[in-house]
Amino acid sequence: MIWALLLVPALSGLVAFFLRSDGLRRTLLVLATAAHSALVITAWLTAPDCSAMGGWLALDAAGILFLGITSALFLAGALYAIGYLSEEGQHHRTDIEEGFLFKNYPEATFTGCLLLFLSTMTLVAVAQHVGLLWVGVEATTLTTAPLIYFHRHHRSLEAAWKYLLICSVGIGLALLGNFFLAAATAKFQAGHPLHLVFPELVEHARDLDPTWLRAGFLMVLVGYGTKMGLAPLHTWLPDAHSEAPSVVSALLSGALLNCAFLAILRMHGVLVAAGLGAFSQDLLVMFGLVSMTLAAFFIVGQLDFKRMLAYSSVEHVGILALGVGLGGVAGVGSMLHAVNHSLTKGALFLAAGNILAAYRTKSTREVRGVVSVLPVTGVLWVAGFLAITGTPPFGVFQSELMILKGAVDAGRLWVAALYLLLLGVVFVGMARIVIRMAYGHPAGLKGLKETGGWSATTGGRREARWSIVPPMLLGAAVLGLGLYVPPVLQDLIEAAAAALGAKG
Repeated sequence: MIWALLLVPALSGLVAFFLRSDGLRRTLLVLATAAHSALVITAWLTAPDCSAMGGWLALDAAGILFLGITSALFLAGALYAIGYLSEEGQHHRTDIEEGFLFKNYPEATFTGCLLLFLSTMTLVAVAQHVGLLWVGVEATTLTTAPLIYFHRHHRSLEAAWKYLLICSVGIGLALLGNFFLAAATAKFQAGHPLHLVFPELVEHARDLDPTWLRAGFLMVLVGYGTKMGLAPLHTWLPDAHSEAPSVVSALLSGALLNCAFLAILRMHGVLVAAGLGAFSQDLLVMFGLVSMTLAAFFIVGQLDFKRMLAYSSVEHVGILALGVGLGGVAGVGSMLHAVNHSLTKGALFLAAGNILAAYRTKSTREVRGVVSVLPVTGVLWVAGFLAITGTPPFGVFQSELMILKGAVDAGRLWVAALYLLLLGVVFVGMARIVIRMAYGHPAGLKGLKETGGWSATTGGRREARWSIVPPMLLGAAVLGLGLYVPPVLQDLIEAAAAALGAKG
């Protein structure tokens, strides 16, 4: 099962590089992501504890939870990408270059890297060895850089270069953390060697050197925190999310950030088992509050709506870290929040892609009247804003409320007060932008008329099904989770939180 999860998207991605037909390539993208989703569901229901490579690869509750989020987002993204690539292909078609094996290089690269990205994300979710986990996280960087550079613009080149540079520094620090973790196991090497596999590390955590263990977690937190987008290590994130195609931005925010979060959580679980949970929890609370504060500062008055969503991601990874740092019910809420945030941000970025395609600008000052110009997208845009800011009855409200309860239960009232203040600032800052974009007299109609999309008789732009169905499905899922969390999902979330030390 594990090998199928890894190989289906990996092999499909390699094939996509050499397919000459756009239609076949897009069909392959949808079929591969759908097959991956089916395999994840099958593994969840029938083989939740399968393993391979002597335990180096294994599916546990945490892996299934984050893999399920990833697979759902990729399937929605693949459906959206069918129409997106069809429209973008008109602008990116090139002649066959001498010695080149395929036509329309940008799309072949996009589809191939997208599927390889899914494969590397799967590796992160199932990796139980610290070295293999590191390889998986680094591989996600390499497979996503070409996706960020898809538009071949100087700004996208700058964003891709910044992404590679900053994340490479972060992954280097995470590797140093792995070395420190190995040093913490030195006493075992003379007799019975201890493999750097998380279940063994947790089992023998009390016997590990606490000094090296603390140093290792600090490096892992800083290193993988860079990839996760924790402030002040987030500087690649706004550029990458803003310049990448919207479908890629949805996957970066909803899936990629989670992979680094999972890596941090696995290391946190080792510290909790070693009795050093207070050390890692305090660091997570600190980084969480700093991330929320910085995001709130930059969201207020933001002039680029995709960058606004990017800073919203910085805010929400801060909420994730804060929840785990508080522990207890807040830790469970953090796991639920990972689900809610990923689905909501995926829907928002896809809606943002529709707005960008219609108005041809990311400026919040130039976009007005989205609800009248793009009726379905406009409703999704406003609903997504309400959801991401924690407005009931959406699922984000429930998970954020659980984190607030965790802070109060722990007696950390100043954390609860600051948490509420920052959530309020973000709500006001985003409301000023989103409401002005959604309502008012439509702006930018000249560009709409030039594309033939504006209908004077209906008062709106004809919206293709491929552009609205995926965000509608994601939004409906977030709304449903706010009203009812299925027991099977609740059990999985609680099991993941317990296994990763989030409830400690």
